Amino acid sequence: MRKTLLLLACLAALTAQAQRNNLPLRKLQIAEYAINRLYVDTVNEDRLVEHAITGMLEQLDPHSTYTDPEETRAMSQPLEGNFEGIGIQFQMIEDTLLVIQPVSGGPSEKAGILAGDRITAVNDTAIAGVKMSTEDIMSRLRGPKGSEVNLTIVRRGVGQPLPFTVKRDKIPIYSLDAAYLIEPRTGYIRINRFGATTPDEFADALKRLQQQGMRDLILDLQGNGGGYLNAAIDLANEFLEQKDLIVYTQGRAERQNNFHAKGSGRFKQGRLVVLVDEYSASASEIVTGAIQDHDRGVVVGRRTFGKGLVQRPIPLPDGSMIRLTVARYYTPAGRCIQKPYDAAEGQDMLEQYHRDLLERFNHGELMHADSIHFPDSLKYHTLRLARTVYGGGGIMPDIFVPIDTAQYTDYHRQLAARGIIIRSTTGYIEQHRQELKQRYPDFDTFNRDFRIDDAFLAHMRALADKEKVEFHEAQYARSLPLIKTQLKALIARDLWDMSEYFQVMNATDHTVQQALKVLRGGMYERIIPNK
Repeated sequence: MRKTLLLLACLAALTAQAQRNNLPLRKLQIAEYAINRLYVDTVNEDRLVEHAITGMLEQLDPHSTYTDPEETRAMSQPLEGNFEGIGIQFQMIEDTLLVIQPVSGGPSEKAGILAGDRITAVNDTAIAGVKMSTEDIMSRLRGPKGSEVNLTIVRRGVGQPLPFTVKRDKIPIYSLDAAYLIEPRTGYIRINRFGATTPDEFADALKRLQQQGMRDLILDLQGNGGGYLNAAIDLANEFLEQKDLIVYTQGRAERQNNFHAKGSGRFKQGRLVVLVDEYSASASEIVTGAIQDHDRGVVVGRRTFGKGLVQRPIPLPDGSMIRLTVARYYTPAGRCIQKPYDAAEGQDMLEQYHRDLLERFNHGELMHADSIHFPDSLKYHTLRLARTVYGGGGIMPDIFVPIDTAQYTDYHRQLAARGIIIRSTTGYIEQHRQELKQRYPDFDTFNRDFRIDDAFLAHMRALADKEKVEFHEAQYARSLPLIKTQLKALIARDLWDMSEYFQVMNATDHTVQQALKVLRGGMYERIIPNK
């Protein structure tokens, strides 16, 4: 009883102090103090505090977030440019880890692990046929640099399982998916994220393509969700003149902060086309907005996502982190990149925000350029040619390319969702890898001569039937060109790498093909006249 009275006295003192100081923080402390000491059942104090932080952030904007220590570590790996592990690209096929490719020069390749191998056990723990999650398998394969992991490998044509000991090492994570000459004088570079190594990766690819005779460049940022601000600034610097404004940030407690090009870029003269879509966000929009506002290149595709809020990481003592929005991004012409996120009355802000792309689809914006209307208040002008561009969230391209729905059907979506297209290729490659390597010694030969035949398609349909995917003749016929392209591209990826995958896919990608038309037919010069 005396203990309860003492606690109540403490609460009364804290309440009185809060009333005198009128501090919301004191209210929060009182609530946590009372719940932790007086609530009828035992409570998890750490969990309570996490929920309180999350609840506060949810009231602010869609991008202020809290991550626990484990989430914070996992979140940083794709952007840092490396992690520590065994170095393989893999695919889970029927509860078994199939090695797609060992990372070139990585620890698995050095140990003798080959594409097509199946890893069935890690340190004497079975991972095949036990329905272990991909995250759990990855956690077993990853570990500190220099540590060893014992693997059991099943290899086609070898009767007994093979034991391997692999010494873990730093494994690079690349942010460039592809870099090649798509035409004799036109380069193509696709960036999937803006990480710590992106500027160096891009510089290496640019130098290699210029040595091969590249004069014009297609920069593909479709589906690129962003990443590090510094990486975006360094990339934009490659195209702009010294002191050109790339982006500026400004917030209530943050004064305007300008970021300018250094003038040291290696592609300031050639023609440039940037590809974007509704999933291009944040750092992608910074680069695209700077290029468009300075009339440095032509933007092709669909309006970008509209993620233009600046998050400042605030580390917490236990390794967790708050990423708090402190400012907004603005393009050189003054356009705010961030789309609106104020919810209508009675609606959840996050739910409405993430429904935006669906609403854009339903309103026809992704299919028809004339369905997009901007009020005069959102009109801005580019800095050199005074072309009209638009604010209001995201970057509106100079040339609109509708989303390609002609070949997408419910039947195709079922094939993709159930992994049937990928599984068809992995099974095929497992059986014919050596034959394919002998028949097609290089990618150019493969790309020219390889065809998906009826036997391959019959195998895929049989696999679909086994998975109880209902067959639709008309939908199958409509999606068949896309299915064949995807199958061929996946085989190219497994035999070579992601760059070859995109070389196959880009032959039928409407946005990429539109970019080539812009460069071929004088359209580029009509939009961006020579200086």
